[in-house]
Amino acid sequence: MPDDMKALDVKNAVSAEEWQARVDCAMLYRLVALHGWDDMIFTHISHRVPGPEHHFLINPYGMFFEEITASSLVKVDLDGNIVMDTPHFINPAGFTIHSAIHANRDDANVVIHVHTDQGVAVSAQKEGLLPITQTAMIVREDLAYHDYEGIALDLDERERLVADLGPEKSSMMLRNHGTLTCGPTAAMAFTKMFFLERACKMQVLALSGGRENVLEAGRDIQEKVAGQGSGGMETLTEKLIWPGLKRKLDRNMPGYDS
Repeated sequence: MPDDMKALDVKNAVSAEEWQARVDCAMLYRLVALHGWDDMIFTHISHRVPGPEHHFLINPYGMFFEEITASSLVKVDLDGNIVMDTPHFINPAGFTIHSAIHANRDDANVVIHVHTDQGVAVSAQKEGLLPITQTAMIVREDLAYHDYEGIALDLDERERLVADLGPEKSSMMLRNHGTLTCGPTAAMAFTKMFFLERACKMQVLALSGGRENVLEAGRDIQEKVAGQGSGGMETLTEKLIWPGLKRKLDRNMPGYDS
């Protein structure tokens, strides 16, 4: 069956709300690839399916992020069972991390997890993310940490991960592993990851000149910047950043919405 027919079948089989969630989730996969944050077939992005069932969408294991489309995403329940016919399967490690957050945070409709060079580098630094850039100071008050426990196959880790994230924070440093963000929408989760990843990259560059040469902001400035950074961010993200990212994808990686 041609790809456009497969897409038509999926679109006709789901609600309009689910199809929009699929398009948004596929956008996220393509955007992560476009920004160079992907790791071949590893790491994951998940998106809750609107409705009471606690189903969510995740990538088909084996597809590269730039290949993922709205119709190829796999729908699973919180126990990792695939609940809609698909030729694909999922990665259990990806399910462990994402299901933990979806099950415990009603506001976390979208979860993004990546293994970038800079994100992993900062996650392996004892001091974590330092208040040495404006970008980092915007992020730090919303940043949680979770200690490394090995490849995320142990379902028992979910309880500890959720406890470390807490009820309000939406960015996390997975020690010796990578970065994670969540949000009520694809746009918000992506914007949080954009700021976190940029802060990590800036830190790696700054520390290349030696820790003793890095200038940290005082606590009063950190609090001021954190407050300034949170003001109006949701409106900017939904009304300006997300539409711009869609235009960029349409120019550079079209086909995500099929």
